[in-house]
Amino acid sequence: MNEKTILATAARVIRHEAAALNDLAQSLDHEVARAAQALLNAKGRVIVTGIGKSGHIARKIAATFSSTGTPAHFVHPAEASHGDLGMVAQGDVVLAISFSGEAPELSDLIAYTRRFDIPLIALSGKKDSALVRQSDITLLLPTITEACGTGVVPTTSTTVTLAMGDALAVALMEHREFTAENFREFHPGGKLGAKLARVGDLMHDNPPLVDQGAHMSEALLVMTQSGFGVVGAVDEKGALVGIVTDGDLRRHLDGLLEKRVCDVMTRNPKTITAGRLAAEAVALMNGNNITALLVTDGETGTRAQGILRIHDCMRAGLV
Repeated sequence: MNEKTILATAARVIRHEAAALNDLAQSLDHEVARAAQALLNAKGRVIVTGIGKSGHIARKIAATFSSTGTPAHFVHPAEASHGDLGMVAQGDVVLAISFSGEAPELSDLIAYTRRFDIPLIALSGKKDSALVRQSDITLLLPTITEACGTGVVPTTSTTVTLAMGDALAVALMEHREFTAENFREFHPGGKLGAKLARVGDLMHDNPPLVDQGAHMSEALLVMTQSGFGVVGAVDEKGALVGIVTDGDLRRHLDGLLEKRVCDVMTRNPKTITAGRLAAEAVALMNGNNITALLVTDGETGTRAQGILRIHDCMRAGLV
């Protein structure tokens, strides 16, 4: 295979689809706002449907809606004709996707929405199609040509369809003021869950602490028993004033056991609160070449309530 030819083809396809996306952005009208309002007003769920490549795109759009605060699920139109119409109820809104607007598999589902007065949003590229004529709201895609060169392989059409779905999902997400914390509730696993994990989710409670006036022999005992390789130093009021690390021990080896914690500790240590993202903790540790952070009270910021190690973040998939 000729590498130069392959790269030229790939670039041509991407530029072609990018141009179609720009056309889509320019073509948006009040129907998009109407569709978003209908989805927002749904007392039930958003039912997304489509057949063939449109069906694959419909599944992704439904998944994006669900993960961003708009309850939705995909219904296969052929399966709907054989019993799955029971998944569609009054209070739902149906988003039917067909670039041609003439997919016969959609006919029973369309008729069902008309019979039971269920709002129907058409997402199509043909304004005079059967789907558009039956719909309450029409999201009309711009006139496009497929990027395949033959005009028959769904490429550009599926790209602009997916973009329209994403546009609706994000518009609803912003209207609902959907936050990263909300998103995390739907994504507890995998890389997304790890990136959105809070320090409090990964930290160890009861961090190793000693009085700053204690002898280093006591601090060494606490460090050894805890297994964290560090110990926090507190004053008479319990406020965190320092930390003793392996590095501090090496720097004060001469006469170490005769010294007190306050003579050895690093003052004003780097800390973090339990509510911060664990990813921020990783950045803080990496930026300061340290492997552990004491987690302080969110109200006063002076009392240690936990400890987080780089190893905990590694196990969670953050590093």
